[in-house]
Amino acid sequence: MNDHLKTQPLTTISTMDRINASALMMVTPESSHLRRLRAASGYQPSKPTFPTLYPLPLKSVKLNGTTVRYAHSPAEGKPTLVLLCPLPQSIQAYAPIWEGLAEHTNLFAYDLPGFGHSEGGTEYMNFKAQGEFLGAFLEHFEIKDAHLLGPDIGMPTILYHVGAGNGNTAKVKSILVGDGPAIEPSSNGSIIDKMVYSAFWRRIMTIAGGGALVEAGNRVGYVNYVPNTEEISDYKNAYAKRMDIILKWFEGYPQSLAQVDPLLEGIQVPTLIFWGENDELLKLDNGERLHKRLPNSTLHVFSNCGHFSYQDAHEEFQKMVLSWIKEHP
Repeated sequence: MNDHLKTQPLTTISTMDRINASALMMVTPESSHLRRLRAASGYQPSKPTFPTLYPLPLKSVKLNGTTVRYAHSPAEGKPTLVLLCPLPQSIQAYAPIWEGLAEHTNLFAYDLPGFGHSEGGTEYMNFKAQGEFLGAFLEHFEIKDAHLLGPDIGMPTILYHVGAGNGNTAKVKSILVGDGPAIEPSSNGSIIDKMVYSAFWRRIMTIAGGGALVEAGNRVGYVNYVPNTEEISDYKNAYAKRMDIILKWFEGYPQSLAQVDPLLEGIQVPTLIFWGENDELLKLDNGERLHKRLPNSTLHVFSNCGHFSYQDAHEEFQKMVLSWIKEHP
């Protein structure tokens, strides 16, 4: 780890975080459906799926004047895979599948500017800026013929990057995207709509803070997976002091969608769209319509999974990714 990558204190979800998240759940109608799914599967939030995290090889690099956190497990001669972080998480969300992916790929991951543990302000709170930064990341590490994987906020980042390059670039072999925004109109869960369309709710979320955001995300994002203390700490530390910046991403959501949606039909690279069947933040309908719009796409739906499908179905997800890469050498 680089010397200037600061070691963060281990933090937990506080009582106030839980109270604020519970208050939000009271006005989130989708939460009752998710509670029923969890109850049926014997979900126990006090028992993490993995007691400890697989140690990612974390580093940092300054690109375009912005220091970003990334991880790299080099593997010469193997296909390159680049993972983009989701929200309200970080690249630590890939710890359950990192070792398995690194065995077969030259594996990169990075926290998008302004998210996770990367620097970045309001200038990065739109799909276009993130897509352009992805190009800078690939250029810096001289990455070519990469498979790009991005759930959640990583999805529009990749779609803009590829779409704005007239549908293809020499650096991209295929893309794997899902559980994110990109298509108009976007079929959002009620929490997303609150943050996108209501200045009042954006103010409430700013006051509630990053811990409440992470806790609320856990309650509406998971059906099977239970994050451990290390994961929660990494996520909470990432967003504790910049909710005002992150909410600019939601405020500009309609404008960002308008930048990406017109590019979709022009994306010709092989595309794997993945989605959780029970995603209550960004509905499966988005993935189904995206599949119809992207001319060279395949849709994979994870049954009995929520928004965080890469964790909810981590074993199936890893197999899906490796099979896809093998099929697209």
